[in-house]
Amino acid sequence: MKMRDVSALITGGASGLGAGTARRFVDQGARVVILDRDEDKGARLTADLGAQARFAKADVSSESEVGAALELGAAEFGGLNVLVNCAGIGLAIRTTSSRGPHPLEAFETVIRVNLIGSFNCIRLAATLMAGNAPKAGGERGVIINSASVAAFEGQIGQAAYAASKGGIVGMTLPIARDLARYGIRVCTIAPGIFDTPLLGGLPEEVRESLGAQMPFPQRLGTPAEYAQLAQQIVENEMLNGETIRLDGALRMQSN
Repeated sequence: MKMRDVSALITGGASGLGAGTARRFVDQGARVVILDRDEDKGARLTADLGAQARFAKADVSSESEVGAALELGAAEFGGLNVLVNCAGIGLAIRTTSSRGPHPLEAFETVIRVNLIGSFNCIRLAATLMAGNAPKAGGERGVIINSASVAAFEGQIGQAAYAASKGGIVGMTLPIARDLARYGIRVCTIAPGIFDTPLLGGLPEEVRESLGAQMPFPQRLGTPAEYAQLAQQIVENEMLNGETIRLDGALRMQSN
């Protein structure tokens, strides 16, 4: 699929990996709907990107709110053929500690946003994409999910986060198989340590220490590098059903 033909919905699109992807897609000629709960950041980014971008305030786990965002894309840009799932949250809580067991509500919240939210957007977007006219080769759409290296090497305190991201990895291939009949491809990117708002509040020495854990390059990844891979997935028709680590050869230790 050519970027000039792309009409995308990007969840978590107002900051971090999502914002980097929105910027690159628009720069390459695509049209994007930025879905996020942060209305102020979303409005600022949309204004910066211009006529090729729209903003939709939504919770990824809400059927009605995601449905409204999809309708916005269809109305403004004539449809949808790419979904990039970047929305997500994280927390660090041990399974049990001197304070007691891991709060079940906190575990459920992470699963609901990261895993259920991703699937909610996938199922609704795929249903819309299935009605697209096929392009050359039969392609109707591309879905890109965001996992994490924590799906494979979750650290101490990451039970909820690792479970949510492991679920995204685990559903990638079966969903790709489900949607193959419609010409919709599905891939997942599993980033390592990236320079996003999640790390933005850390002291500079801590950020440098994290970057030094990377074999090469010894630095944090950037949203632009995530966006570059997302574009390559959109453009390369043979990428399907795969989880791609984007981590500079990082293998996380226990803590």
